[in-house]
Amino acid sequence: MERTLNTRIMKVPRIFLHGGDYNPDQWLDRPDVLREDIRLMHLAGINAVSVGIFAWARLEPEEGRYDFAWLDEIVDRLRENGIGIVLATPSGARPAWMAQRYPEVLRCNERFERMHFGERHNHCLTSPVYREKVRQMDTELARHYAGRSPVLLWHIGNEFGGDCRCPLCTQAFREWLMDKYGTLEELNRRWWTGFWSQRYTEWSQIEPPSPMGEVSNPSMQLDWRRFETCQCASFIRMEREAVQAVMPEVPVTTNLMERFSDYDYFTLAREIDVVSWDSYPTWGSGDDLALAANVAMQHDLMRSLKRKPFFLMESTPSLVNWKPHNKLKRPGMHLLSSMQAVAHGSQSVMMFQWRKGRGGSEAFHGAVVSHDGRSDTRVFRDVAEVGQVLTNIQPVLDARNQAQVLILFDYENLWALEKVQAAQMGNMRYIDTVLLFYRSLWERGIAVDFADMENACPEKYRVVIAPMLFMFRGGIEEKLRRFTEQGGTLVTTFFSGIVDADHLTFLGDAPHGLTEVLGLRAEETDALYPGETNELVLDGQRLCLRELCELPREVTAEVVGRYGRDFYAGLPALTRNACGLGTAWYLAGKPDQEGVDAVMDRILAETDLPRADAGVEHRTGVVVTVRGDYLFVQNYSGEPQQVRINGPMWDLVGQRTVEGECRMPANGIMILKEERG
Repeated sequence: MERTLNTRIMKVPRIFLHGGDYNPDQWLDRPDVLREDIRLMHLAGINAVSVGIFAWARLEPEEGRYDFAWLDEIVDRLRENGIGIVLATPSGARPAWMAQRYPEVLRCNERFERMHFGERHNHCLTSPVYREKVRQMDTELARHYAGRSPVLLWHIGNEFGGDCRCPLCTQAFREWLMDKYGTLEELNRRWWTGFWSQRYTEWSQIEPPSPMGEVSNPSMQLDWRRFETCQCASFIRMEREAVQAVMPEVPVTTNLMERFSDYDYFTLAREIDVVSWDSYPTWGSGDDLALAANVAMQHDLMRSLKRKPFFLMESTPSLVNWKPHNKLKRPGMHLLSSMQAVAHGSQSVMMFQWRKGRGGSEAFHGAVVSHDGRSDTRVFRDVAEVGQVLTNIQPVLDARNQAQVLILFDYENLWALEKVQAAQMGNMRYIDTVLLFYRSLWERGIAVDFADMENACPEKYRVVIAPMLFMFRGGIEEKLRRFTEQGGTLVTTFFSGIVDADHLTFLGDAPHGLTEVLGLRAEETDALYPGETNELVLDGQRLCLRELCELPREVTAEVVGRYGRDFYAGLPALTRNACGLGTAWYLAGKPDQEGVDAVMDRILAETDLPRADAGVEHRTGVVVTVRGDYLFVQNYSGEPQQVRINGPMWDLVGQRTVEGECRMPANGIMILKEERG
């Protein structure tokens, strides 16, 4: 089955999808509302909606009795009006009858207590009963709608997350460990269980990590996250195989999330055909430029999971209702943030939600249509504008980038840093560290790919940045050595190459396997207190360092910058080392954004990477992103900006020629293509 699924021919939509989550099952007593929805969708430029995501209680009101009649009516109406369907499996929330009849489908929390019915995502991914019920539902859905509806995508589940410590999961964890280690002796060796008398003599003695039992063994914690990823991946695979056994031509996706660490997304991405994700930034919260850099990084990470375009599956046209402060999007921000997703490879702008419900926890979550049901609102006009622009930019759909910079981002390294009892314990800020380097490149218009250590191919790039790789796995040290020796530029940092894939420290010099490449060894790491700083003295600048400062020794590399304070003042803080045909840079302390920008200026001066903003002169706050031959000029400064276009260029948003001095409004966006005679 696996080989068949991987070689089938799928029909990926060849248009930009514009729409969102549609919940007609909440309005079955209001046929007037459902009829009005279609009229409003046309006005808003909606061409696709997601249906059925949490509709299990309607689709199977009693065990074994399926009711698709209400959904048939909706599907027929959508089809007749030219609106495509993203058909969801309802596995994100089980019905009450199932929880009552089969308690094993409910999760056990970290205290090993069985949860009660309620909420979404409160189900055990290991439960054979739950898997069989999901498989039956998915198969019935696929059979019912095969060949009779415009199904563009299958949407598997919803925002997979969390874990379960029920007896079924506990036993499955033991079996997973047996398969991985073979013997208890090997497990004890690689978990270092001689510490605190943690040695196991029977497999039945092992339980999932929990505050009720073992919570301090980082090797166990790491394997638990791997096991949970494996369980989630196999659950997604089960759903994918169920629907594609009937409809093999329809691609499968599931909606991933921002800065999420429960599972390894590189692993989950192998089980779906197209990556999609849900983006809910807090625009207007103080520094939209910094926020935009973070969102851009998430877009590029999602695109990098499969090295192809992704879908923005959820965003809000206005506000959310689940944050402490639920602020409206400012004028222009819905278009700007939507086009940012497209700039980084999205093939859609989908929203949560189409129409606000009257009750439930999301009754006040933003929507295209509010409780007043009107189409003459600011939000509705903003959505319609996005729909029109997506039509205007259809040629962008096939545009692709060939990034020349790779940033290593590794979920297992993230897990290891979250559990390490050292340095800034519990606050290692790995993602923020990666973001410092990403933002420096993003603001310069330099395209970036991401990869984890297992699947990284550094030889395809000119520059590889490896921030804070505490764990080395997948032979990454050899990959980086070969990359540098063959002419690449390597950039690595403090707290790297310290533990192996089992979370056991390497014996010998650090960073493991790279000391000759870097021309130094890291001896000690100083964790600075909150508010405490040091300095990187670089080219006459005194740049602030926070949180971590590593002390290198036996430095044979060229010293480019030094520490400015404390007992290690004068020690190297930034070095450059020739290695074979390439160059290896090492940053010993953690700067803020200004410091990273200064460091990257030095490094980029030697690489001559192409910049997207070469044809656009602009100030800080305006960012230029390239997708193929198209330049996305984005104003995140919060105020109007003057830019200079070295044109003439055609603006696909404004449908006009632009050249020379141009005024961009706050939250403005231009999508430019060079005009040719």
